Amino acid sequence: MEEIKKNGKFEYVEKGEGPVIILLHGLFGALSNFKDVMNHFSGKYKVVIPLMPIYTLPVLNTNVKSLAKFINEFIEKQGYDKVNLLGNSLGGHVALVYMTLHPKKVQSLILTGSSGLYENAMGGSFPRKGDMSYIREKVEVTFYDPKHATDDLVKECFDLVNDKSKLIRILSLAKSAIRHNMQKDLPKMNVPSCLIWGKNDTITPPEVAEEFHDKLPDSELFWIDKCGHAAMMEQPKEFNSILEKWLDKRF
Repeated sequence: MEEIKKNGKFEYVEKGEGPVIILLHGLFGALSNFKDVMNHFSGKYKVVIPLMPIYTLPVLNTNVKSLAKFINEFIEKQGYDKVNLLGNSLGGHVALVYMTLHPKKVQSLILTGSSGLYENAMGGSFPRKGDMSYIREKVEVTFYDPKHATDDLVKECFDLVNDKSKLIRILSLAKSAIRHNMQKDLPKMNVPSCLIWGKNDTITPPEVAEEFHDKLPDSELFWIDKCGHAAMMEQPKEFNSILEKWLDKRF
């Protein structure tokens, strides 16, 4: 990945010039989840990944709205004008909440495996600490093909849920995502919206994508076969090809 830049309290990765695409990672998401997207689109766009303060917010403020406020402060600090928000999982939810607060600042929404309507977080059960095989199972569920649950990825998640202060925040965010349902807000979101969904997503299943498509007034829905919850990681070529064609119609 590119080197991490700093601007005040913000840390981010940035590559390329042109219209701004901000990539928002999920709850267990790392910057590397988006490396293929960043490399592919930085020829025509300014691609930016801010590090969201998932594990450093005060516990009482660890919720989706606080993350959306943080993204707004980041966008203002960077002086970006209109942005295109691309969010995976919790990152999609943050994009949607941001959109409700600052509709004039958003040029388009790109959602993949987004929460905001329904999600089966952690496969519906509490993350058990200290059990590596259990964590591996939960990480594998994210993908259609379990080979994507690499040892490094499993170790990363294992370390997160075994750190008490991080685990408290993970659970707080997961609960906040369930509480903060976007159903009533979606019909007011009048921006071009691109939905790219894995047909085999078990965390935000296909019917979630259908509901987003139904409720977002200007949306297109694209399916990727043999693909789970993180399409940009599991099927990067197809994901980038769909998104590129969709963006080319707009820029």
